[in-house]
Amino acid sequence: MDDNYHNHHHDHDHEKENRSHFSLNKKSRNAARKSLLGVLIISIAYMVAEIIGGIKSGSLALLADAGHMAIDAAAIALSLFAAWIAQRPATPVKTYGYYRAEILAALINGATLIAVSIWICYEAWERFYLSQPIRGKLMTGIAAGGLIVNCLGLILIHKHEAHNLNTRGVWLHLLTDTLGSISAILAGFFVWKFGWVLADPIISILIALFILYGAWKLLMECVDVLLEAVPKGIDVAEIRTSIEGVSGVEEAHDLHVWTMTSGVYLLTVHVVLKEAEDSGGVLRKVNELLSQKFRIEHSTVQIEPYGYVAFDECCKIPKL
Repeated sequence: MDDNYHNHHHDHDHEKENRSHFSLNKKSRNAARKSLLGVLIISIAYMVAEIIGGIKSGSLALLADAGHMAIDAAAIALSLFAAWIAQRPATPVKTYGYYRAEILAALINGATLIAVSIWICYEAWERFYLSQPIRGKLMTGIAAGGLIVNCLGLILIHKHEAHNLNTRGVWLHLLTDTLGSISAILAGFFVWKFGWVLADPIISILIALFILYGAWKLLMECVDVLLEAVPKGIDVAEIRTSIEGVSGVEEAHDLHVWTMTSGVYLLTVHVVLKEAEDSGGVLRKVNELLSQKFRIEHSTVQIEPYGYVAFDECCKIPKL
């Protein structure tokens, strides 16, 4: 009777902790969503100016930067949609809700960035053989304006990108745009002052390679989340050792840790008790350990009494 009370009481407390954790997470996502909306507005406004300027100046670097900013606008819109739909409550069919929508948006953004980088390389390669007159002074001035816009966007969402893959995808778009603007300024300067037309395709390729590197990293992180890999910075062996160090625990096994969405980690584990240990007390200690030491708030701990043999273990056919 007492064990049942402790288990029920702890489950109720743990449920409140989880609700609090998700509530804080929701506030953070709402703040990120407002920042994304601000970045979307300024990106669209300057994108139009860069496209017009790129056509008038004849600069591939500027057009590439404008095209990338157009992709950014689409990426931000997608991220905003994903952030909105992630707020929808769980259903009997989707018991974890729509949190993974943000990961899917980040995955699409990463794939899009890779496609953009390949397109820029292709266009730049053609420019090596088909030279085109470039108005370097105009190109430099417009690129400088793009640099200011991109820096403003980076400032707006910088505090959110470290904890959210969806926002990080947008931040990466803006970072590559910022470098693209710097590169376009340099290319325009070389064309304007020295008449070095090849600076435009060369610097465009450098932009593309940097985009490719960042996009690939983002893509791999998204794939890790979708494959339910262990989150970065979490050591499964250390968690197991810490659980087995809890008073009353004989062994921990079948331990799994994965990411539901950015900043939300889930864990399941089977904990074998020592003989005559109070299950409720051990359960409370294990959950407190996971929350305080490893910051894992959403955990499922299966308590197994001393000498317990799981069904799947007892029914295995012995090796000959």
